Order: sequence, then C-alpha cells, then structure tokens
Amino acid sequence: MTPGAREQLDVFRRGADELLVESELEAKLARGVPLRIKLGLDPTAPDIHLGHTVVLNKLRQAQDLGHQVIFLIGDFTSMIGDPSGRNATRPPLTREQIEANAKTYHAQASKVLDPARTEIRYNSEWCEPLGAAGMIRLASRYTVARMLERDDFARRFRGNQPIAVHEFLYPLMQGYDSVALKADIELGGTDQKFNLLVGRELQKDFGQEPQCILTMPLLEGLDGTEKMSKSKGNYVGIAEAPGEMFGKVMSISDELMWRWYPLVSFLPVGEIEKLKREVAAGRNPRDAKVALAQEIVERFHSRADAERALADFEARFRGGALPDDMPEVAIATAGAGIAVANLAKQAGVVDSTSEALRMIAQRGLRVDGSVVEDKTLRVAAGTTVVVQAGKRRFARVRVD
Repeated sequence: MTPGAREQLDVFRRGADELLVESELEAKLARGVPLRIKLGLDPTAPDIHLGHTVVLNKLRQAQDLGHQVIFLIGDFTSMIGDPSGRNATRPPLTREQIEANAKTYHAQASKVLDPARTEIRYNSEWCEPLGAAGMIRLASRYTVARMLERDDFARRFRGNQPIAVHEFLYPLMQGYDSVALKADIELGGTDQKFNLLVGRELQKDFGQEPQCILTMPLLEGLDGTEKMSKSKGNYVGIAEAPGEMFGKVMSISDELMWRWYPLVSFLPVGEIEKLKREVAAGRNPRDAKVALAQEIVERFHSRADAERALADFEARFRGGALPDDMPEVAIATAGAGIAVANLAKQAGVVDSTSEALRMIAQRGLRVDGSVVEDKTLRVAAGTTVVVQAGKRRFARVRVD
C-alpha cells in the first residue's frame, strides 16, 4: 500500500536541506499518481563517488514509494561545464571524454537505484536538436540580471573575474531538461539551487506545472573542508575496491564522521543519535567509524567483503592498536602532494627527512599500516593518512 501524502513528505524531508514548495509537493502527492522525479549528473569524471549517493539515495527512496525516477546523464551540458560554486571558468570537456565517462555512470548508478525501475536519459536527446536558432530562442526567455542573482556569478562580477558567455547557457540548458522531461520534482545538491529554480521558471514559461525542488547537503570530502570531488582527490568512489573504500572511510576525522552519518548511512536517526551519545559517554569513536565503513562497503560490495576489509585493516595496524591520543596535523601543499619523507618530518614522527629515509630503508616507516618501500612515494593532496615511525610514533596527517 502506497503511503499517504503526509507520510511521503516525511520521507522526502529526511536529511534534506530545503524543499520548495512543500505545499505544492503535498498537492502533487495527494493526487495519488506516480510523480516524475529527476536527478541529473554530468559525467565530468569516470567515477560516481559517495557524495553523489546523497542524492541517489533520495532518488531510490522515491522509487520505493512508487514514483518514476529519471537518472539524467548530462552528456550535452558537460560540454558547457557547470559553473556552480566556482570562482573561475571551468574548461569544457571534449565529446570523447564525456562519452568515456558516461559509459560507467549507468552501471555505477545501478548500485544504488533499481535498474528495472529507472529511466535513463541523456540530455543530448533534446539539446542537440535545438540548434543555434533554438538556443537563441531559449536564451531570450531569461535576462542577464536574473543570471547575476546567482551567487557565484555575482561574486565573480564584483571581483572583476571573467564570466564566459557560454556559462550562462548551463543553467538554461539544465532548466530546459526539466521542460523536456516534464519533471514534477528535481533533486540536487545545495549548490544546484539556482539551476533548479531556472528549470521551475522555464516550465512556467512553457505552460507546464512547475517542478518542486529538493536540495540535499553537500558531502564534505576526506579532507573535511571541501565538498567531495574527483578533481580535488578527496573522494570515495563507489566502484573502488573494498579495502580501499574501507581505508578511506577510516581515515576521516571523528568530527567529519558525524557529519557523514546522516547523509550516507541508512541507520535510523534514533540509532545514529544513540551511537553519538555512547561515544560522548566514553565509547571509542573508532567503533562508530568501523560500523560506518562496513556499512558502506557492504552496500556497494557484500557483507563478506566488508568483513574482509575490516580484518585486513586491523591486521595492517597490528590488531587496530592505534593510540587514542594520536596527534593530528594539517600540511599545506598547494595541491601538489608531498614526498613521504617530508610528510613524516612535518608530522613530527621523525626529526629529519634523512631519518625518514633511513627508516624507509629499514622498513620502519608505514603509511596507513603499509610499509613504505619507495622513498620517492608522494602522498596526494586531499587525503588523510596515518603515518607511523617505528612502534610508538604516530600521527594522523591531512594533506591539503
């Protein structure tokens, strides 16, 4: 039996940042017919990461309520480049890059969505036939003043930073997707709000009932500061090997763990709050992090893979005996990463880089439990690692 409008609203609200307009969505739900719910992702990288699953999970919940979900691959809009949240023009991708990335998106999205109940679309279907004349007519429906209401455009305009004309086309084309698909609801991250509102306005202009908008919080990446992004190297790919996925989750700070829990865990809210209370009362926060890492690995692989990933992780750390009072260090690298010997010195686990190099030669330096054998190893920016020198000197290092 399909839940009533009020019960469905509760499902849509869980974890959401904003729901616009709630009264309109309740009216749509009250009709008792499946709604067309759209989520668009641009294939700007070959992997869907854990940040994407925040909105994909909400889309799956809509599927389970009986609605028609549309997973839209933005193969056309990727050629423009989404300027959302950026302080500079994003270089457009080539058609070859987009096609290569798009091939993986369907398979990876199926790890979250029910493929039998998912409508997969590509926005080149309706964007390319528009042609130059159609694009001009579409552009005439929106003003430059309205475009400059967008925070990132306004900020760049005030700062005398360049805004390429093609960037104005991105929110227009994303909005046109909603017209072409006759979307009832569109999902997106909080950074997509302007684009989603453009879709709502264009639908009105085309004589359609405007879509409702559901925005979800952005998941911070492994660094705990920037949003999760392949380009920043601070991501957990959902197609990654179980051990790699487990280790990345274990590398996040305790503070970040509690920000991740409500967005990526399927535990009921009450259970998450109970876990927080137990940790506040003295339970080791590592237990909560292990539970989160295992849940994520099991979701995208299997229970057996999650158990093996935990066993391997604990074996690398000699039974998981990491000190509770391990110092935490942040190292700025201007995005270039850092040589492992220099990292060990700056982390304070050795007194000099030459000592670090001697320890590497003696197999006494470890990163995330693994013996460092290559003295030229570099630790990438956007990652958090545990570096260990000998048996007693540890530090958790965030490489910015």
